[in-house]
Amino acid sequence: MHASLLFVSALAASVWGAPAYPRITAVDKIEGVSEYFNLLASKVQESRSRAGPPVCDLSGVSLPAGASSMPAPSEGLTLKHIAIGRGTQNYTCNPTTPGEAPKANGAVATLFNASCAVATSPELAAALTRAALYFDLAQSETLQKLSPSNLARSGVHFFTDSTTPFFNLDVSSAWKLGEIPCGKAGSAPAPQDAPRGLQGEAAVPWLKLSAKQGATGGLQEVYRLTTVGGSAPATCEGMPASFEVQYSTQ
Repeated sequence: MHASLLFVSALAASVWGAPAYPRITAVDKIEGVSEYFNLLASKVQESRSRAGPPVCDLSGVSLPAGASSMPAPSEGLTLKHIAIGRGTQNYTCNPTTPGEAPKANGAVATLFNASCAVATSPELAAALTRAALYFDLAQSETLQKLSPSNLARSGVHFFTDSTTPFFNLDVSSAWKLGEIPCGKAGSAPAPQDAPRGLQGEAAVPWLKLSAKQGATGGLQEVYRLTTVGGSAPATCEGMPASFEVQYSTQ
């Protein structure tokens, strides 16, 4: 079995089908949603001239330009999965020191299979990653797909302790890709033009993570790329003792 690399950001071949009507969490932030639907319409038109459905070949997928300052994937690894992550970055504050910056307290996200989408149209997948922040996550979890796309739920992400992000890709009964506890191996600020979050907050940094003991399925590395929102305010002024900031990512 080849050791494997995971990109947290992906799509299903059925992306070309007609999407369901979504519930949108912020009607005044419609640009990203419109961009996704406009691109989807153009890709549907293109698909009609193809001889067959898109092929989910990940061999040609590479890190986006914004990741040039990050460590490259280790030699010999094979890209195994790409997922769009949708969830929250979590923070805590000390009410007695409102001038201090919030402290990171892990993250929670649902992962949706975007491998075919990135392989066939990185542009559309990036637009969907941006639009995903405005879709109702509860609706997507109920439907087991990233509504209004047809990207199936492929995993979950959370922290097992303050320094160990964990990715479980064994949640589907149809196929199991493994689990991977990680530690940070590199980071880079999100590009200056990265989309901001629901309250105008900056995008969280891009990350490279390496496996800790206990990884299964041959998984070795994870990248968090194409982030949207998720950053905490500069200080704890006016913030509760704990709070969440919504984000999406590949």
